[in-house]
Amino acid sequence: MEPVEIIEDGVLLRPWRESDAEAVHRACQDPDIQRWTTVPRPYRPEHAHSFVTEMSRKSWAEGTGAPFAVCDPSTGELLGANGLISIDKDGTGEIGYWTAPWARGRGVMVRATRAVARWSFHTLGLRRLIWQAEVGNHASRLVALRAGFRVDGRLRLANPAPHGSADGWIGSLLPGEVPAVGSTGPAQSGTLAARRAAVFGRPQPVLFATTGAGELLLRPMEEQDLDAVVRTCQDPETIRWTTVPDPYERADAQGYQAHSQDVWARGDAACFVIADADDRYVGSLDLRLSPTDPLVGDVGFMTAPAARGRGYLPAALVALSTWGFSTLGLARIEWRANVGNTASRRAAEKAGFVVEGTARGGVQHRGERVDVWVGALLAKDLG
Repeated sequence: MEPVEIIEDGVLLRPWRESDAEAVHRACQDPDIQRWTTVPRPYRPEHAHSFVTEMSRKSWAEGTGAPFAVCDPSTGELLGANGLISIDKDGTGEIGYWTAPWARGRGVMVRATRAVARWSFHTLGLRRLIWQAEVGNHASRLVALRAGFRVDGRLRLANPAPHGSADGWIGSLLPGEVPAVGSTGPAQSGTLAARRAAVFGRPQPVLFATTGAGELLLRPMEEQDLDAVVRTCQDPETIRWTTVPDPYERADAQGYQAHSQDVWARGDAACFVIADADDRYVGSLDLRLSPTDPLVGDVGFMTAPAARGRGYLPAALVALSTWGFSTLGLARIEWRANVGNTASRRAAEKAGFVVEGTARGGVQHRGERVDVWVGALLAKDLG
């Protein structure tokens, strides 16, 4: 296959040149490129030279791929890499890309991905493009969504990034689904998935809630919270009504902190510590997204024994629910508690949740099925 150049929508895609090696080496020192791609670590000048000469030329010559340098058409500056990393005989190609750190935030890779996709369908006659990325790589996912890909699900990655997860997202793009040149994108670019990729691709935010006792912070869990979490989870009432391990050790709290970071990176949940005005731990509050209904989430929470009865949880629930509706686009947030857990029910009702009924044998709790109250809060309930 003969190498080609593509100029479209303010980007130049051209075959790699030996003179690109220095810029490629510089770009691939970037922590994000090393974190999310399979480039060698450490990335040395000889790796860059081999990539822009031997590897890229071999792909074109054998017709197994179509690697492009993404450049500014006016200055020739290297902005990133894009292209087909594989081409199958059944008419399927897989696209891959990275953006140089100095070119981010300009929509370069979205435009380049659309250009490569259009060329793949119109010139190569491919029937489908696929995109894969390690779960947690929200920047890559956002590019794919804005380029028209439908992110269809998850899979086990055959070639995960070094030191990364083997779990991946996969998406597909068919002829006729590539947005027109200069357009803001298809429905995908403004979908819930794209919106959440932008949210979870940033650091977890700090939220604020106001009570009669002062302002509360909702923030990610920190090392300073571990002892308070252990004390809370060793409390008999916490053990009675929740599914925390019993006995509960410091290692369990450390595991929960790691879990909180992982589910944020995956875009599955947001786990917050509730801290008082002096930034002391007073409780935990989680918002988990439904794996079956993208518009539904559910909450789980607990309060430190010394902080109970002060109205902290209702205020925190309102703040988190408001964020869930306005930022994550949820339509319904559900709450469940074992029948008899009146403290949880009072907190939920004070926050506006409506108890909708009892699910008999609704959950497994410490070796047996128990009845649970079920309630929900809708966006309109917050007025």
